Amino acid sequence: MMKDIGTELEIKCVNTIRMLAVDATQKANSGHPGAPLGMAAMGYALFDGFMKHSPANPEWPDRDRFALSAGHASMLLYSLLHLSGYDLPLDELRNFRQLGSRTPGHPERDLAAGVEISTGPLGQGLAHAVGMALAEARLAARFNKPGFNIVDHNTYVVCSDGDIQEGLSTEAASLAGHLALGKLICLYDDNGIQIEGRTSLAFGENVAAKFKALGWQVIGPVDGFDIPAVRKALRRARRDASKPSLIICKTIIGRHSPLEDSEKSHGSPLGADNAVATKKALGWPLEPEFIVPLEVAAHMRKAVARGKRAESKWSKLFSVYEKLYPADAKEFLSAMKGELPQGWESVLEGVIPADSKPMATRAASGKALNALFAKLPNLIGGSADLGPSNNTRLAASGSFSATDRAANNIHFGVREHAMAAVCGGIALHGGLIPYAGTFFTFADYMRPSIRLAAIMGVRVIYVFTHDSIGVGEDGPTHQPVEHLMSLRAMPNVTVIRPADAAETVEAWRAALLNSSGPTALVLSRQNLPCLDRAEYPSAANLHKGAYTLWQAREGAPDAIIIATGSEVEIALEAARALVDEGVNARAVSMPSWELFDAQTPEYKESVLPDAVRARVAVEAGIRTGWERYAGLDGEIVGMDGFGASGPASALFKKFGFVPGAVADAARRVVAKQKTKNGGSAS
Repeated sequence: MMKDIGTELEIKCVNTIRMLAVDATQKANSGHPGAPLGMAAMGYALFDGFMKHSPANPEWPDRDRFALSAGHASMLLYSLLHLSGYDLPLDELRNFRQLGSRTPGHPERDLAAGVEISTGPLGQGLAHAVGMALAEARLAARFNKPGFNIVDHNTYVVCSDGDIQEGLSTEAASLAGHLALGKLICLYDDNGIQIEGRTSLAFGENVAAKFKALGWQVIGPVDGFDIPAVRKALRRARRDASKPSLIICKTIIGRHSPLEDSEKSHGSPLGADNAVATKKALGWPLEPEFIVPLEVAAHMRKAVARGKRAESKWSKLFSVYEKLYPADAKEFLSAMKGELPQGWESVLEGVIPADSKPMATRAASGKALNALFAKLPNLIGGSADLGPSNNTRLAASGSFSATDRAANNIHFGVREHAMAAVCGGIALHGGLIPYAGTFFTFADYMRPSIRLAAIMGVRVIYVFTHDSIGVGEDGPTHQPVEHLMSLRAMPNVTVIRPADAAETVEAWRAALLNSSGPTALVLSRQNLPCLDRAEYPSAANLHKGAYTLWQAREGAPDAIIIATGSEVEIALEAARALVDEGVNARAVSMPSWELFDAQTPEYKESVLPDAVRARVAVEAGIRTGWERYAGLDGEIVGMDGFGASGPASALFKKFGFVPGAVADAARRVVAKQKTKNGGSAS
């Protein structure tokens, strides 16, 4: 039987962490006590002396980053933060999992000082940590000077058996090993238990051999209850910066409780009797609850003074750096705040000439991206092995690699899920603006990481090309008919599907201005006409989400045809075809529901007058959802099933995305309204 090894004070610190977790889950009658009981010694060893952080200033730029990938062990993190002197009072631990508390069931970024990332979905913490480590390496290459390592920190992860089993973790670990991200250190809590029982029921791989094959330094197994052994492993990991490190820590879930080494300690409180038995086993006072011995508080809160000294040392170094390299210092501070440099938008002028020939919006996106890079050198990203198709390569930069940290093109390989998570980690780290490209149909592979970006409110830009049945010959497996609605259904994601090259440029502008959440740019494979903006309204109207593109004559319209992306051209032709019939048709380009819904009621009424019920919505995706704009009396020209393989033009005709079919729909809704209104069209 493994025993706790450390000084008397160290063991008391570890037991304090354990008992805070037991008391909190017991009081909440909810939570996961088993993992904190098993991980407490690991967590203590890391936070007491290894983590470079400043509890008095959780936003210090050169702090080490920490991700609790096993987010269900949240009380481990909350206990460590409280004891280390972060602004997380004991009352917040008493309110664990209660509505309005700063200690929710799984860690949520920004709710509690010191929580770097929202975790819970397994694998996400480890994958996002890869992005954090990548960001550190890129920023160090950009800003460090001889004798001035202003970016020099580690990224630590604590993960579980469940994290290791997730495919996302293997994707991300593979990329981290390939890129030799040596400042990434992961403590693996190998306790052999998951919810259904022993991990051997479903998991028998050699984790050490696997991670070695992925290019990691593997240390251990070490006794996770032996504090000196864990410290020795951490020192070894930090010495070798040539590859990321996995420290395998053998532990026991539910340590010292009657439920130790049992899945029963995983996802439920221990129960009153078992909690008492655990305290007795550790010689811990039964009353009161939430005890923090004075000597433990005094010892662990030395982290505050250590952090202030480390931050002060860095600040003095940065002060000299500022004098020697003022432009670099200014750029660094601005980038870490997420600010955009003055005059950045000027590079977008003239990206798309007024007389441009038809152009795929994916091609226009590539032009905008490359123009922006001249003013935004902190743009970084790439594609999941589809760069030439997604137009995501930065021509003025090389490829980020194990030997070139100064480049901004990331080759993610065929790892869509990891790509999205890594970009989320880059955004969380700060200092860089990440983008990720792939075919829109593969957004499904990325969805959990997109959702986390939305929850955390971080600026990640997704470049989704090949946006509809317009993909053509590749067929229904590559034709994303339901994906637009799927992303629109996700809170805090701004979805933009531009109609032409000029709108695409504005879509990039909107994405960069959106610093409170992710943006999805949804772009065509096929060429689309570049609308003559001397005849039609400015593409800058994209920022309002929807605008009147054309109307037959002034006054209230008889019918409104609303469209997005490649279907705007079709809506426009259909509206023009109705003129000779005396129908005062209006064509509306609606590139973004989210941007439109954020406008004033007056503006929304000006585009979609409530009195005009004769409406048609046109989009080469599923119909579901368009009722909110087409109304119950309107019609939706959309998809009822999946697409087919064939030329895009043939598919658009087959599924009714042609001006004639759209005009027919408009005629029907106009006729319906005339019947309802006794002859009046509206």
